[in-house]
Amino acid sequence: MKALFSNSKLRRTLFSIVGPVALLPLVACGAKDNAKQAQQPRDNAVPVTVAAAILKDVPMQVKAIGNVEPFSTVAVKSMVAGEIMQVGFSEGQDVKKGGLLFVIDRRPYEAALAQADGNVARDRANAANAKAQAVRWEALYKEGVVSREQHDQIVTQAQAAQEVVAADEAAVQNARVNLTYCTIKSPIDGRTGNLAVKMGNVVKANDVPLVTINQVAPIYVTFSVPQQFLPDIKRYDRDHKLGVAAKVQGEAEANGVLTFIDNSVDPQTGMIKLKGTFTNGDRRLWPGQFADVSLTLGIDRNAVLVPSAAVQTGQDGQFVFVVKNNKANMKKVTIGRIVGSDTVIESGVDAGDQVVTDGQLRLTPGAKVAVANAPASTSQASEKGPNPSRGAAAAKPGNGL
Repeated sequence: MKALFSNSKLRRTLFSIVGPVALLPLVACGAKDNAKQAQQPRDNAVPVTVAAAILKDVPMQVKAIGNVEPFSTVAVKSMVAGEIMQVGFSEGQDVKKGGLLFVIDRRPYEAALAQADGNVARDRANAANAKAQAVRWEALYKEGVVSREQHDQIVTQAQAAQEVVAADEAAVQNARVNLTYCTIKSPIDGRTGNLAVKMGNVVKANDVPLVTINQVAPIYVTFSVPQQFLPDIKRYDRDHKLGVAAKVQGEAEANGVLTFIDNSVDPQTGMIKLKGTFTNGDRRLWPGQFADVSLTLGIDRNAVLVPSAAVQTGQDGQFVFVVKNNKANMKKVTIGRIVGSDTVIESGVDAGDQVVTDGQLRLTPGAKVAVANAPASTSQASEKGPNPSRGAAAAKPGNGL
């Protein structure tokens, strides 16, 4: 009809034939067709993807970034000076407690021990002679042959000779200890690091570390969490040992237990320091690595989960679109923790509700929808798309985490 009236010559001809009144139905018909065409897109259903909200037992976790630390560290130093005659390990080798590490030249210390033994023998003989003289002078004093002053002087000399023997025996013990220091053994089971000195080097007593040994089995993972989680951690820790999971890039997840809660909160950061202990028999964790840490406090029974992609944020807070009778209904929700690619819904959605996970941008409350997929479970739907809430807080304080 529009094309018909676009020809002005033809329009004047029709007007002259049928008159102005006869053209009114034609104009009205064209306007009706235009209105129908304008309304047609609004009646089309919006294609969406949905997933079913499910009930599931989910762990109550606190997540953090941790640092792997050795269970114990020993910087091995020499207690005596001398030349290194033997190195009993290779750099980076695992050593056992009591295993040979270094041998320092023993000869000077063997000679010192022999000298100390000779001094003891000599002074014991002198002490025995002084004691015998003291006995004789005691008899002479009683007979009145010698003065008391002479008697006391001999007795004092005998006592001094005995004390010299005691000092010599202590020197012998010290020489024996120094001789044992010539053989350096590992104080712990662990793994050796860089060797600071080689065989033939001369070392000083209590100088630079010869090697550092880290105990890596068991091993610590140290991490910090905000102080608002501390009351829940202490409460659950009283009931049972809390599990700690740690994962470093390129390795499978390792499991341990929480063994340390610091005695104070850092006032500058508001964080509390925690440690998890891991057996680490397979050396999955290595000192100095960063790890993703999950502290499990307990299990939240029958929690309602939806894919995180379904949760939207508006001016009035967070909401989801629930599909019912092929219509999208907007429902405000209160969210809890992020569990993988899913989100715990504390209120607003019931188990079994079909929530929209894709296509929300074209939806309005009450809009007609066309489900583009068969309704899937929460875990299945979450695997199909990215999680827009990734990186959000892992737990909500004051709400059972």
